[in-house]
Amino acid sequence: MARYIDEILQPGERVLYSTNAHWIFYLPAILAWIVALVLFALSRQTIVEGLVLLCLVASGLVALAALYWTLKGWFHRFTTETDVTNLRVVHKTGFIKRRTFEMALDKVESVDVDQTILGRILNYGDVTIRGVGEGIETIKTIASPLAFRSSITTR
Repeated sequence: MARYIDEILQPGERVLYSTNAHWIFYLPAILAWIVALVLFALSRQTIVEGLVLLCLVASGLVALAALYWTLKGWFHRFTTETDVTNLRVVHKTGFIKRRTFEMALDKVESVDVDQTILGRILNYGDVTIRGVGEGIETIKTIASPLAFRSSITTR
């Protein structure tokens, strides 16, 4: 399946920088998988019949939730693209219901980066792009937001 940016490039336009949603979207799934494994290990350590069954059922339910969150995180990352070309900034989310944002680089007034402490440690954050007569767009939880900002502001 071709990337969205490859389908919309104009003649003479080239991609300068690409980023995606950060892997932090997988954090709920990672935590749930750990809980499911701990519950499964507990079911193997106990000898009380009712407790074994309870741990196995709980482990199975948590594993189902973890699978859901894993697929949800993967699908979000798979269907989100954020690119900077030599002419514009392009952000696309969604698969069937698609939402796109495009702004010409010469219309960009400012680019702001918001990062939490965890975002600074793990290198993710929110980027707000303000355009001259174009409005404001915030791109949430992208990887390497400072590099993304630099690719927009450096010409």
